[in-house]
Amino acid sequence: MTLSRAVALIPARGGSRRIPGKNVRRIGGHPLLAYTIAAALDSGVFLDVVVSTDDEVTAAIARHYGAEVPFLRPAELAGDLSPDVEWVSFTLAALAERGRTYDAFALLRPTSPLRQPSTIRRAFEELSRDPGADSVRAVERCRQHPGKMWLREGERIRPLLDDGGASPPWHSRPYQALPEVLVQNASLELARVAAFERTSKISGDVVRPFLCDGYEGFDLNDAVDWMTLEHILEHGQAPLPVVATTAWPDTGQAVTAGATGERG
Repeated sequence: MTLSRAVALIPARGGSRRIPGKNVRRIGGHPLLAYTIAAALDSGVFLDVVVSTDDEVTAAIARHYGAEVPFLRPAELAGDLSPDVEWVSFTLAALAERGRTYDAFALLRPTSPLRQPSTIRRAFEELSRDPGADSVRAVERCRQHPGKMWLREGERIRPLLDDGGASPPWHSRPYQALPEVLVQNASLELARVAAFERTSKISGDVVRPFLCDGYEGFDLNDAVDWMTLEHILEHGQAPLPVVATTAWPDTGQAVTAGATGERG
């Protein structure tokens, strides 16, 4: 099945509790959102790059950096607990009403700014080569193995996972001797539209793992993550995607993040 018509969907709500204004918070000279837009555009795999937001300022910033914002997301789909499937369904349907249909879509979250154009191309190639997969999802090897996790039951605990009576039990084995377990990150999801429509699930039923390299899957969730990102950039451990567009004017509409955010 061809994937000649793909759209990048970039969610960028105006609200955020843990990191206020995170999607437009400035770092490396640009609002955070700019790096995901640049990576999507420079990947060369998308027919369109669309930002989904409920906020006019975020929409203006997205357009400045080359993305489309053909409509704002309804408030009822932009809450802290709003599931992705709802706004994705709304967005694809609204685009279809405008005569814009696609074979595949990608979810690219601004909170993974170290994802490169090459990351996106690699994921797109993996899905294209695997016609039996409904989607690819970014994953990495988990650092805290569930084989060493416990459930509390009153004054007792029992292993979270059933190891089938293995000897020695999983919780007593070194990490390297445990079955490989992958955990998803927020770097990307790339799915076939037909599978989404058939299953009403973003990933469909058949999911191919996309293993991230290095910091490709790094995700910003809280203030500590911001400090970690600044450290990564300051010490040259990973680059941000190149943004060729002139920086959005610092009028106070995009929050500045620490010392790194002051550098061009």
